[in-house]
Amino acid sequence: MSEAARPRAPVDAAREPAARSWGEDEERALRLWIALARCYATFSRVVSGKVAEYGLTTPQFGILEALHHLGPLSLGDLADKLLVTGGNVTYVMDRLEEQGLVVRERSAADRRIVQAKLTPQGRALVGGVFHAHAAFIRELAGELEPAEQEELRRLLKKLGKGLAAEE
Repeated sequence: MSEAARPRAPVDAAREPAARSWGEDEERALRLWIALARCYATFSRVVSGKVAEYGLTTPQFGILEALHHLGPLSLGDLADKLLVTGGNVTYVMDRLEEQGLVVRERSAADRRIVQAKLTPQGRALVGGVFHAHAAFIRELAGELEPAEQEELRRLLKKLGKGLAAEE
C-alpha cells in the first residue's frame, strides 16, 4: 500500500499547538512579558516567605514600612503607594490594628481624611527588622551586578511610565 493510500489517524486538534501567526516583534514582547511575570512571581514568593518570618504578610509589611519611612499617611495615599485598592488597605489596616501595630486617626485639618500611624510597638517591629530585610533584598538582587541593577531599574521605570501614559 502506498503512503498516500494508507489511512491516517484523525488529528486531535486540541493536542496540537496553535500555529504561530505573529511576528518577531510580538514574540519578543510576549517573551518579555513572560520573563517579567515569572521573575516578579518568584521574587514576590521569596520575599513573602521572608516577611512571614517577621509574623507579617507582605501587604502588612508594606504598610508598616511606608509609615516608618514616610510618617502618617491617609489610607488613600497608602493605597496609591502600595498599588492596591482602598478596600485592601482597610482590610490590612484592620489586621494591623488588631495586633496593636497601627492606629487610624481622623485628620485635624480635614475630618474626612483618615490617617494611618504607627504605634510604638509597630515602629519597634518595623525598625527592628528593616535593616535585615534590606540586606535580604540586596542579596536577592545580587544575582545582577550593581550596574545591571541600576540599568534594569531604569528600564522598568521607563516601561512603567510609558504604560501609565497610555492608560
